[in-house]
Amino acid sequence: MKILILDIETAPMIADVWSLWQNNVGLNQVVQDWYILSWAAKWADGKKVFYADQSRAANIEDDSDILRKLWALLDEADIVIAHNGKRFDIPKINARFLKAGLPPPSPYRQIDTLRLAKAKFKFTSNRLAYLAKFLGVEDKEEHHNFPGHLLWVEVRKGNPKAWKEMRKYNTQDVITLEQVYAKLRPWDSKHPNLGVEGGVCPHCGGAHSLEKRGFHYTNAGKYQRYVCTGCGAWSRGKTNLLTKEERKVLVQTL
Repeated sequence: MKILILDIETAPMIADVWSLWQNNVGLNQVVQDWYILSWAAKWADGKKVFYADQSRAANIEDDSDILRKLWALLDEADIVIAHNGKRFDIPKINARFLKAGLPPPSPYRQIDTLRLAKAKFKFTSNRLAYLAKFLGVEDKEEHHNFPGHLLWVEVRKGNPKAWKEMRKYNTQDVITLEQVYAKLRPWDSKHPNLGVEGGVCPHCGGAHSLEKRGFHYTNAGKYQRYVCTGCGAWSRGKTNLLTKEERKVLVQTL
């Protein structure tokens, strides 16, 4: 399967407001709507990081050119991984695809590392930067020269130094995300099966040996249980080890 690691950066909306506290902004107060400033992506286990941004666009709000390049990658992907992807990255991308007149890319499955972190663990923070430090992988790139919101302000102005920093920030995010994903993956009981060709771990897809380790029991069956000697994930066989005679006399709970 082709697994795409993805991260986008969007421009903030600009609006007329009368207060710094608890604003309820109406549509008639929006001066400039959001759009995609840049995106970065890479294939899992690949070296190349793909990147595109609006730094050379004649109209920074017209992101259709970089969207077509992103569409081609998503159309090729079987699985897409993003941090907060289900609530942010993918819906935002889809909205801009629709605006640009692009059709839906071929269907893919999503893995949201933010949702996985919340579902399986109780971290002090579920932010990607914290998870990277906690798990001992490559840190997220921090934009020190243009801290906080300033980076987005300066790229909108066309500052080449700000765009250079945005590129480093965006591309490092996908590198860090892939490493965080690899750490979390063995714990994901709903992970797509990467072992559809047989004989490999369904979680990591690696050709590590699957060691038999006990059995998995359901109300109507007994299945061989395995642990991957590579990533440590657990899986089970699909063949019910109970004989027909044993299943005939099986009593179910009410």
